[in-house]
This record gives sequence, structure tokens and C-alpha cells, in this order.
Amino acid sequence: MRLGRGTVPYRERARRASLSCKTLTKEENRRNMISKYNGEAACVAVLPEVPETIVKDMVKVFKLLSDETRLRILLYLTRTSELHVRALCDILKQSQPAVSHHLALLRVAELIESRREGKHNYYRLLPHRFQELLDLVFAAVPKDERRIRFEDYVLSYAPEEELV
Repeated sequence: MRLGRGTVPYRERARRASLSCKTLTKEENRRNMISKYNGEAACVAVLPEVPETIVKDMVKVFKLLSDETRLRILLYLTRTSELHVRALCDILKQSQPAVSHHLALLRVAELIESRREGKHNYYRLLPHRFQELLDLVFAAVPKDERRIRFEDYVLSYAPEEELV
């Protein structure tokens, strides 16, 4: 293989990069999850392993929440103790079968629960399920660092028992 002047083959760059990485202290790991050296190599901090089942559960939930209608349903349910299906249809300006389909998906995921009164179904939010999800998201994060930054916003997490 012929290389131009100053060109270093990929394997050689990788070998040099692995030699230029140093072991980071715990404090450096916390501050710099990825540190770059010489613009070529990246040393990745050692993070706790996240079980595959937890990741798959979270992916399912986040896929559910990524739908605008389902997210709106959850937001409306946070503002009231419970809502009738017909009320949700009126608020969302969607048909009853469409709203019922979204409600069924949320119910199967155990994010909401239904109560039947005669022919009518009422739905309410299950806050403990969201508590479980937050516990999963922040499980591997030390207590004093339970924050996620999104540009100008910070999501912080502290279970109620820690606040008391």
C-alpha cells in the first residue's frame, strides 16, 4: 500500500493513540467522561454497567413517550386526578378509537390505569411508575451528581426520602 508523505496508516495511528492514553483518576472521570489526546485518541471513562433489561425497558417507555398524542395524554392526566375517554377525545380533537388505542398502549406500559364506571372508562396517571423510571435513569449516578444538563436547563433528581 502506497502512502503519501506524512500519512500514517490507521493501525499505526490507533497503536500510537493507545500509547498516548493515560489512566484517569476518579475525579478526572467525573469531570471528563471522554478526554481527547493529540486530537486522535479518546480515553473513555470506566462507567458502571447498565443491565440490558433496564435499557430495553427504558427504550420501550421512551418510544411510547415520543408520540405527541401519548405525551399530551400524560400531560393532561398530570393536571387532573382522572379523565374520561370522551373528554380526552374532545381535548385532543381525535376520534375515540384513536384515543383508546393510545390509552391502551399507555395502560399496558403501566403508566396509567383505568377505572370502569358503567359503560364509561376513566383514566389516571400512575406516578410510581415514573418514580421507577427515574430511579433506573439515575441508579448509577452518585447521589451528589444526580443532574442532567440540557443546554440552559438542568434536570435534578432526589427521591422524597432524601429531601426529608
